[in-house]
Amino acid sequence: MSTPRDPQPGRHRELRQRTGLAGLLAVHSRKIAIGVLCAAVLGAVGYGLAGNADPTPTATELAAARAAEADAASRDYTRLDATPTPSASVSATPTPSLSASPATTSRAQPPATAKPKPSATRTTTTPTPSSCKGFSGNQLTACKLLPSFGFAYSQMSPLVKLWQHESGWNHKAENSGSGAYGIPQALPGSKMAKFGDDWKTNPATQIKWGLDYIKNRYSTPAGAWSHFQDVSWY
Repeated sequence: MSTPRDPQPGRHRELRQRTGLAGLLAVHSRKIAIGVLCAAVLGAVGYGLAGNADPTPTATELAAARAAEADAASRDYTRLDATPTPSASVSATPTPSLSASPATTSRAQPPATAKPKPSATRTTTTPTPSSCKGFSGNQLTACKLLPSFGFAYSQMSPLVKLWQHESGWNHKAENSGSGAYGIPQALPGSKMAKFGDDWKTNPATQIKWGLDYIKNRYSTPAGAWSHFQDVSWY
């Protein structure tokens, strides 16, 4: 038995194709809706991120950056200000240091005591009076001493004669018989120690004793010479 033919085969084919597309849409409509929703969400998020990624800094960011720079500058200034400034020091002249020799011990050596230098002995020179310029040696010494015993320079003439006979004006003259000694021939010679312990060697000491002896016994050298002329001694 044959199957009756469809009087509108083309229309039925189109209906079947439409029915198949609608079925696919009906089956996958939920997935499609979820995909569209996800795409919309992602697009919104991406747009928001793109809007926030503006390279131009906002006023808040600029203020924060300036505050950070000011704080860093303040810390640098404080650190530099805290650095001590070296003060100019007065350089003293270096004093040479004495280097200790190997033999030097740790014990401090006592300071060396400077030995006093011997002082030069000053010889007082009595100016020669004009009345004594004709004399020298021991006679000149006697002439200068005349005033200190109250004698005038005129007494020098008899005094020269008196002691010329006694000793020849030799301060080392000694009488071997009597023991008289020196220019005035003191007996004993130790009597002259009244005017100095150097009576044996110092003519001035002997002359002082002789003038003192003449003054006390004969008043003047002229008186002593007169007595000597009479008895050959005085």
